[in-house]
Amino acid sequence: MAQIELQNISKSFSDHKILNEISFLVKEGEMISLLGPSGCGKTTTLKIIAGLIHPDGGDIRFSGQSVLNVPVEKRGAVIVFQDYLLFPHMTIEENIAFGLKMAKVNKSKRIKRVKEMIDLVHLNGHEKKHPKELSGGQRQRVAIARALAIEPKVLLLDEPFSNLDMQLRKTMREFICNLQRRLNITTILVTHDKEEALMTSDKIAVMMNGKIMQFGTPMTLYQKPVSSEVADFFGEKNYIPGTIKNGIFQCSLGSFKIKPHRFSSVQAMIRPEEIDVFPENVETGILGVIKTKRYAGDRIYYTILVKGLILKCTTNSNKIFEVNEKVKVNINFDKAIFYEP
Repeated sequence: MAQIELQNISKSFSDHKILNEISFLVKEGEMISLLGPSGCGKTTTLKIIAGLIHPDGGDIRFSGQSVLNVPVEKRGAVIVFQDYLLFPHMTIEENIAFGLKMAKVNKSKRIKRVKEMIDLVHLNGHEKKHPKELSGGQRQRVAIARALAIEPKVLLLDEPFSNLDMQLRKTMREFICNLQRRLNITTILVTHDKEEALMTSDKIAVMMNGKIMQFGTPMTLYQKPVSSEVADFFGEKNYIPGTIKNGIFQCSLGSFKIKPHRFSSVQAMIRPEEIDVFPENVETGILGVIKTKRYAGDRIYYTILVKGLILKCTTNSNKIFEVNEKVKVNINFDKAIFYEP
């Protein structure tokens, strides 16, 4: 295991700035995600940590020691890419043994280690097969086993689930999370899938345009995003413009008491699950009309026209309303995040 610290890492290609002084700390045994859109610098960051790319500025420290001048093979970080990069002419056990062979580990130790890895990733009975004979999830497990066989300090995963179908993604995501916790290996996952990041990570670094916009726990990033740009990564939301004075938020929906705030002109960000919907005949709430309804099993997604605003609302499937039905809504402004417009 290793603690990983990036200090003001910068990188440009052909005068195009890819990373702009990014910094974050990954504690020993943590699993973090780098979350962001394509081109924001996630994979470049991963390759810099592994030693495949040298940064233009800044430092990378493994357990307090700089590794800027440590070659790839001695750094102790290994990447699993999204296309696995398995050798098609080698058997599964030969693929797993490859790194050990390059490191000149003797044959008896290689055989023992490969057997341990086969057991670890549940591929018993597939040792003599070639990659083309395996499913996508099995090939991914071979790639992970090959990476772990050399006992790295850091495991780097570059969108490892992107080539899998939805059900297999869920299965492999759970498998890798369980494996990471069992081995307690420091792990960094690159993804553009917010659900993936939320469900797998101890912490998430949201990246945009080569910068870390926010770094924190999944709960913090979802409930307290520092900007509307970060909020936009984590599902649906509503923005309600208004003003704040003396602890009162004034908007087109009415006046609402809130905690004191430093801004006067604001946008209130409200998650759909923080809007409650009731039948029209209840006494409290604001009158609205159901405009659209999407049934999703245990959840129902509504859009509701309320005093000229279209609000998105998510309820459990016990609250069923029909399109054009009049309803009352109650907005939980205690859970609102206020941003400057």
